[in-house]
This record gives sequence, C-alpha cells and structure tokens, in this order.
Amino acid sequence: MSSLSRELVFLILQFLDEEKFKETVHKLEQESGFFFNMKYFEDEVHNGNWDEVEKYLSGFTKVDDNRYSMKIFFEIRKQKYLEALDKHDRSKAVDILVKDLKVFATFNEELFKEITQLLTLDNFRENEQLSKYGDTKSARAIMLVELKKLIEANPLFRDKLQFPNLKNSRLRTLINQSLNWQHQLCKNPRPNPDIKTLFVDHSCGQPNGARAPSPANNPLLGSLPKAGGFPPLGAHGPFQPTPAPVPIPLAGWMSNASTVTHPTVSEGGAIGLGGPSITAALKHPRTPPTNPSVDYPSGDSDHVSKRTRPMGLSNEVNLPVNILPVSFPGHSHGQALNAPDDLPKNVARNLNQGSSPMSMDFHPLQQTLLLVGTNVGDIGLWEVGSRERLLLRNFKVWDLSSCSMPLQAALVKDPGVSVNRVIWSPDGSLFGVAYSRHIVQIYSYHGSDDIRQHLEIDAHVGGVNDLAFSHPNKQLCVITCGDDKTIKVWDAATGSKQYTFEGHEAPVYSVCPHYKENIQFIFSTALDGKIKAWLYDNLGSRVDYDAPGRWCTTMAYSADGTRLFSCGTSKEGESYIVEWNESEGAVKRTYQGFRKRSFGVVQFDTTKNRFLAAGDDFSIKFWDMDNVQLLTTVDADGGLPASPRIRFNKDGTLLAVSANENGIKILGNADGVRLLRTFENLSYDASRTSEVVAKPAMNPISVAAAAAAATSSAGLAERNASAVAISGMNGDARNLGDVKPRITEESNDKSKIWKLTEINEPSQCRSLRLPENMRVTKISRLIYTNSGNAILALASNAIHLLWKWQRNDRTSVSKATASVSPQLWQPSSGILMTNDVTDTSPEEAVPCFALSKNDSYVMSASGGKISLFNMMTFKTMTTFMPPPPAATFLAFHPQDNNIIAIGMDDSTIQIYNVRVDEVKSKLKGHSKRITGLAFSHVLNVLVSSGADSQVCVWNSDGWEKQKSRFLQLPAGRTPSSQSDTRVQFHQDQTHFLVVHETQLAIFETTKLECVKQWVPRDSAAPISHATFSCDSQLIYASFLDATVCVFSAANLRLRCRINPPAYLPANVSSSNVQPLVIAAHPQEPNQFALGLSDGAVHVFEPLESEGKWGVPPPVENGSTSSVPATQVGNSSSEQAQR
Repeated sequence: MSSLSRELVFLILQFLDEEKFKETVHKLEQESGFFFNMKYFEDEVHNGNWDEVEKYLSGFTKVDDNRYSMKIFFEIRKQKYLEALDKHDRSKAVDILVKDLKVFATFNEELFKEITQLLTLDNFRENEQLSKYGDTKSARAIMLVELKKLIEANPLFRDKLQFPNLKNSRLRTLINQSLNWQHQLCKNPRPNPDIKTLFVDHSCGQPNGARAPSPANNPLLGSLPKAGGFPPLGAHGPFQPTPAPVPIPLAGWMSNASTVTHPTVSEGGAIGLGGPSITAALKHPRTPPTNPSVDYPSGDSDHVSKRTRPMGLSNEVNLPVNILPVSFPGHSHGQALNAPDDLPKNVARNLNQGSSPMSMDFHPLQQTLLLVGTNVGDIGLWEVGSRERLLLRNFKVWDLSSCSMPLQAALVKDPGVSVNRVIWSPDGSLFGVAYSRHIVQIYSYHGSDDIRQHLEIDAHVGGVNDLAFSHPNKQLCVITCGDDKTIKVWDAATGSKQYTFEGHEAPVYSVCPHYKENIQFIFSTALDGKIKAWLYDNLGSRVDYDAPGRWCTTMAYSADGTRLFSCGTSKEGESYIVEWNESEGAVKRTYQGFRKRSFGVVQFDTTKNRFLAAGDDFSIKFWDMDNVQLLTTVDADGGLPASPRIRFNKDGTLLAVSANENGIKILGNADGVRLLRTFENLSYDASRTSEVVAKPAMNPISVAAAAAAATSSAGLAERNASAVAISGMNGDARNLGDVKPRITEESNDKSKIWKLTEINEPSQCRSLRLPENMRVTKISRLIYTNSGNAILALASNAIHLLWKWQRNDRTSVSKATASVSPQLWQPSSGILMTNDVTDTSPEEAVPCFALSKNDSYVMSASGGKISLFNMMTFKTMTTFMPPPPAATFLAFHPQDNNIIAIGMDDSTIQIYNVRVDEVKSKLKGHSKRITGLAFSHVLNVLVSSGADSQVCVWNSDGWEKQKSRFLQLPAGRTPSSQSDTRVQFHQDQTHFLVVHETQLAIFETTKLECVKQWVPRDSAAPISHATFSCDSQLIYASFLDATVCVFSAANLRLRCRINPPAYLPANVSSSNVQPLVIAAHPQEPNQFALGLSDGAVHVFEPLESEGKWGVPPPVENGSTSSVPATQVGNSSSEQAQR
C-alpha cells in the first residue's frame, strides 16, 4: 500500500472515531495493522475479553513471529488459565491447557508440565512462583505492565504505537477545500449554494436552470486558477473548520494555579498502566462559549482564511451551506464503555416528606442521614436506613426584631417561604438552610434529633439562592448568593460578614468554593449565564465567562477536586452538562443524552471521581466522566417528576431522588442496600410508639439514632458505607463488603422483666476447641482471615498457627464455624512460620502481626526483626527493621498496602514504606511502648495508644499530631506495669473503642472526647482484651477470670455473659487459664474466637435456636437517650453480675 493510501487509512480512523463508530475503528486498526491502540488493548485485557484481545493482536503479530510475540501470547493465555483455576472451573482450565497452552510445550516442555501440575492443587498459589498472585483485577494489571514492555520492545510494533499528529477533522477539512475549489470553478457561482452530495463534483446550476458541466472535466475552462485564489471557508462551511476562539481562562488568574488539564481516557490506563500518549489529533476539541451544544474542531484552514479573493469573483459569493450537518461531541480514540455495576440504581427506600423536596444533602460522615428542605420552608432529617424521620422543623424567623425592614414587610405581605438549599458543613457538625426570603439559618448538629439554633443571618435582599461552606485561612466560613446580585462570605462561628463580592449584573444563582495549591477561590454563576471567579479579597472578579445555556447553572468538582463540571438549563429548556478545562477556560467535553426540551431546571451531582448524574425527562441519567455518551438511564420504578432533584452520599452507594406526591426515593447499589438493611434491622419494635408522618419524630425509635442522641457528637450509629475498612485490634484492615446484616429486631416489652443472659453450661451455646499444637503454650495474638474461612494465631514462642475450615456437605463454601472442626494447616514442606527472636526469651517480647487484605501474606514480629510470611507456603519472604527498638504493633495503611504504621517499644511510631524500604516519618508523642494503632480512612487519621494510657490522633496526610488525651482511670485502680491500651475504629470510622484493663470506652475522634465508658466494679477481674463485632453492634470482652461478656456497642450495656464452665474442660481451673485475646469473625456478627494462656483457641457462636447473644437491657422511657454518656459504676444488676 502506498504511503498516501496508508495516510488515508489514518484519516478514516480519525473520522470513524469522531463519528463514534467504535467497533469499526478497532476492526480497521486490526485489519490494516497500521495503528495499535494501546488504550483499547488495555481495556480489553482489564475486562478479560481474551478472545477479542487475541483477535486484535492477530492483526499485528502471530504467536511464532518472534520471542516477544511468543511471550505476549503466553502471558495472556497463562492468565486466562489461572483465572479459570481460581474460579475452580477445571473443565475450562483443561480446555485452555490443551487448546491454547500446548503450543508452547514444543518450546519449553518443563514449563508446560509445571503449568499442568497446577491442576492438582486446591489453590495454585501453593506453587511458590505464584504465591504472590493476588486477585484477578490486580493480576491483570501486573500482567499489563509486562505486556506493554513486550509490545514496545517488539520490532513488529515499531511505528505502530503512535497516532499521527493530525489537526482535528483533517478529512473533513480536505473535503471542504475540495468543495470550495469546485465552487470557484463554477461558471456561474451562486451565493449560499446548497451542496447535498459528495458523490459527484459540485456545480452551481446555470441561471436558466440548465446544469453546468463538471468543472473538473470542463475543457473550456482553460488553465486552472492559482492555488490560493479562492475565497476562505467561513462559519457556514460544510464541516465548519473555523478555529475555536481562546476564551479567558477559568483558572489562569491564580498565580500558582495548577495548569494540568485532565487527559482524556485514551492517554492513560487504569492503575498507572497508561499506554503511549495519543496525540492531539484525537483529543477532544475546545468548545467556544457561543454554542456549547456543538464541538467545533480547529480545522487546518487557517492558511485559507488569509488568502486574497480571486480576480473576477464577486464579494457576495458565500460559502457552501447545508452540507452534511456536523456535530463533534466526542471522546478520544479507543474509549471503552464501562458497565455501571456500582451505580446506585435500585430503589431501596420510599419516604414521604409531607411537602415537596427542593434540596437534599447526606451527612458527610453518617452516610444514611439525609437532610431535606422543601417548598414550604420545612426542613426534615431522615435516618433512611430505618425509614425514620428524626425531626421536622417548619420555617420560623428566630428573631424578627433583628431582621431588616424589607424582610419584615415581605413576610407580612406574603409569609410563604421555600428552601432553596440545604447543606452540611465538611465535618457534619453544622448545616445551613438558604431560604427564598433574605434569610440563612445555620444549625449545629449533636446527634440523632438534637439540632440547635446557631446563626440566623439576614443575608440578601430577595431570595438566597445558594449556600456553601469553605475554609479560607483555616477558618470555617459560610458563602451565600442571592437575588441582589452579590456573593457574601460570613464567619461560621460568629455570623460576621467577611466579604461582599459585587460585579454580577443579574441575580446570582449558585456558588462553588474550591482551592488549588493553597489558593482559595469561589466560582459563581448568575441568571444571565455569566461565570465569575473571586479570591478572598476585595479586588473584584478574576473571570467573566459565559456558561452553556446562559441561565440557571450550577458547578461542581469531582470528589478529588481535580475536574470541574457545570450543569445548566436555558430559558428554552436546553440542558447541558460540560467538563471544563480550567487552565484554558474552555469547555473540554459536552455530555449528550438530554431531552430536547427539558421540563424544568436540571440538577446534577458527581460521585466516585467517575460518574455524573442528572435528573431529566422523569428519570435519572448517568454518564461516565470520560465518555460523552449516556451511560444508562433509571426511572426508579416510575413516579418521578420531570426534573427530579438528586444527591449522592459521600461514598456514592446511595442516591436520594425527589419523587411525586412529596416523596423521596433512596436508590442504592449492593453496598448501599446492605448498609440500609443493617439499619433497618437495628430498629426496635415500632409498635412501642405511635408516630404520625406529619409529626416531627422527636422520640427516636432506632437503636442507632437513640445511641447517637446520647453522644456528644455524631453518635455511634453505623452510617458509613458497608465496604469500609475497620482497623482491628490486631492491626488488620478488613473490608466489610460481605458483612451479613444482623437481625436484631428485638421487642423490649416492658411487661417482661429483663434478665441478663447467663451461659454456664456447654449446652447453652456452640463452642469449639480447635486442634492443638503441643509446641505452643500461650496464644498472644489472634485474628480471622479476611475471607472468614481460617483463624491465624501467634503464640508467645513466636510460632504461628493457622486453622482452615474446608468445604463440607452443609455449606457450599468454606467458612469458620463452631459446628465443624477445622484443620490445623501446614504446607507439604512441613515448615512453620516462626518469627525472628532476640537473645532474650520470646515470652518476654511483645508480639504483633497484621494480615494483608487478600490473606496472601502476614507481617509479624516477636521482639526481633519484622518478618513477612507467605500464607500459602509459610516461607519467609523478607525480614526488616532489626531491634532496637523492637516493633510492638503493626497496622496497614487503608489506602496503600505498601505503607505500614509500626509502633515501637521506645514509644515512637514509624511510618514505613515497604516498597522503597524507607521510614517516611517518625511520630513522637507517647512516653511508653505503643500498644495499639488504628486508621480511619474517612477522617484520614491514625489513632495510637500506648502503655502510658494515652491516646493520640495523627493526621495521616502530613503525620502531624492533632490531639492527645490520657485515659481517665477509675479512682483507686492502679494498672499493672504491662497494662496495654488498645484501639479499634467503629464501622462509622468516626468513633473508636478503647480497651484498657480498667475500662471499655468509646471516643469521638475529631474532638477526642469520651462519649461512653464502662468500668467493672472494684473486685472484678481486669479486662484482658475486647473487640467490636464485624458490624460494630456488639463488643466482645474477655476477663482474666476466664469470663467473656457481650455488650451492646450503642450504649455499652451488658447483655450476655459466658462463664468459664461453659467452655473450659472440667479438669481445667479458671484460676490457671485466662483468655488473653479475642477476635471477631469478619462477616458473621455473632461469632468470635478466644485465645487462651494454655495455647488453646475456642470458637463461639450462639445456639442456632437463639441466633444472637442475649437481648439488650430495657431502655428507660423507651429511648436510649436517657442512658448517661459515662457509665462508670454500672446498674445494680450489673454490679452483682460483674
């Protein structure tokens, strides 16, 4: 094929991509073999479309072309084989082995035999070379790194990995130039010719209607005019190749503003495995502000527009029009549509507010708590999990005498008021309400239904259209905008006015505060379509720009603050969502799929740094941020208004949608539905109360809400998404995506006398003593694996023990249970995982360990070096950090497995990067050895505890100490010198459990305040250990007298006690054997395990007929809000029990 023909193929590829013929694009890439689209290849590998992967590769190379090609195909087929084994699909694995992998046997017979032997293993990770194989997603990502290196090194791919550097729509531009040339050759050129075909040459008809001969074939024309002698293409050219004007930048006015634009998807792949950059030819063109619905490419007609008109042509000759109408909204070459499995699309709750919802906002931390403002000025607060409305407030001016005369006069004339905006402050301690009449009201929130008047501000003349919180100069401020064309900034503590921004010529519709590189600024939009930007000074607007639609526009950043979007509706009902290129002040992409004429102003929201959603056409529409095409549409089982109002919770697991007849629908994905079910199961018997929907729910029903009412802050209710990581007492971080909701709908009938559940006999519960290892004398640390099918213990002599439950007839999957005995597991080599020890006795050392999220390795220490063990082979992968100082506690960072926090016996905490073998930070604040560490990924903090009975909170971004507090020890109780203090986060990630031999306590993290405390009576045995159940609704605590107590976590009230005779053999005295450590099952809330001082491990579950550990004690006045925040000397009944 000639070079020109090859170039034509590239022009066709570009044209097909712009016209969204995606399958055809990749088919032509493969058939021509001219351009290998690395991004498309990556997407297909990530998605496991192995047939398409090999088919696409076949256009560029075959298996036996060279050693690079052979290695490429081998890696792909090996991955396909391992995935079949991992799914236990042996027939498919055999099929892949015979059809796909056998071809490599002739080149390396030994390797093929080793691959075949994997079929004989229950888990191929038992093979040492595959022991580090993680999950499918990470394995594909790792393989992609290798494949890219092989492809880039393969000479057959040389010059095929880079798309030529073309201007946008090059093929269209060439056609325009050709048509323009043909038009000039017309004998009688017409103004505004109507060119409707490319199939024949263009010719303007003769004045009498006769058709002129084709200029290209007309022998009477003589010599052709010189190149450049034809008029320029202008705004009405058939393919409109006028360059887009460069508007004022949106962010360029910031002295240090980031100028990094957001690359289109084709320029990089997931997990940092992006392919070679695809050139500007395939980048999305900018959109001029004058017509945001169409993307205008910058054609290469710049030189055309500079040419002079040819002699003899009338100045009235215009451009061809009505040729192939063009629109270029699009995304870059090779974009693949992702399946929206994790979008909240299923209706999980139907609520009725009593008046029409105008604005909604989920609490930033308690993610099932929904704030609602309505069209009659009401505000409502819902616990959507239990379907309970915690409160309802009607509009009322708090202090009419301090209001301005215009407001007083307006209220007298028409008392009707609507809520325009409700929003929580970043930490959820305040919320603001913007009303349609002058007023902003700020409430403080203290848990459950406890809201208090904080500030009332007569903010604007006319309506207050929007409200936001921001932190300029580390001071919380309230930002408002209104009908009086101003934006104002107020001190959130005092209500004093800080700034007034003037410059808009129409009512200001919305505000969007943000910061980049320490520069704080505010975007504002007005009803004339103007966007302006302001710094916190009095120097006026830095930007004056037109928003698409030029009417009602809102702006929002992605959650990570890197991408800016706006959603607008014009007066004619045209709606737009666009992404902005801040550094250039231009529209980067325009999303398609809106109704041609929207019935109302469209609202939108963003989530997960990935999705956009908008309420339009009686439905919710979703887009992937990197794809302008509509991803999916959900009608929420019908009953939605024309333009429903929507709001995601922080994790994107729930979506609140306004519905007809004053309704609110809560949509959820799998994690969101699981979270809601957990709350649904926490509510008490609703028959105890007679709530009316229209009446404020001042008597909270749910345990979660009631417990929150008793706390000083956000409460202990489990309001976070279910897939949160909980830092365990043994330093593990586990995902709760598979936690089963606990069924605890317990009717506390006051006619019944509550009695503590006492378990004294083995027949009263299910307990199992695990098979023993005679070499072990004391269990020091204990943990379930994240999969829930095994228990790992660390003994005081530095030996690890692993018990695995196998599949059985009763269960299709292996799972830990007290009903079936597990196997004390060892690899075939017979080796033990044994920690490095120092010269001193390991019995004197402080052991610690932490398990990786995929259970593939464990990090452990027993006074010596820290060891990293392979959980399949038990082999030591590496050791590091020799003492002194010795490690005493280990915790993985929740977002990065390469970062570990290591507590030391010299009282320091070292933040260590495993990958680069480097200590990043050393934290100092304790005076004795570190005994506990726990991360909160919601608050981005690390909480530490030490033998000094002190608790510290550290910022996990910069590792600065935020707060510290010493435990309040009961009078007369002197802890032992070896007394440990342990910490573990509640599932809400904002509260944590503190365990000390003298007490159990619940702390609120941001204020580091103790909100609950339980102290055993003076003569009781010390607490040896305690842990939350996996759903954070129970606390299991062990005592040195061998008893085990089960508490309700919401109020730290004892509900069940297991006495030593229930599990210790008759020949074992509780005075000689003590429980030292306790661990909770990661998915079964009612299962826990106990490690004893004699080397035994017991697993406990309630009887199947009971299904739970006792019942909670009755609550005075029907509400746990009466429970005191500090329960230091318990109730008389509990005194007797303990």
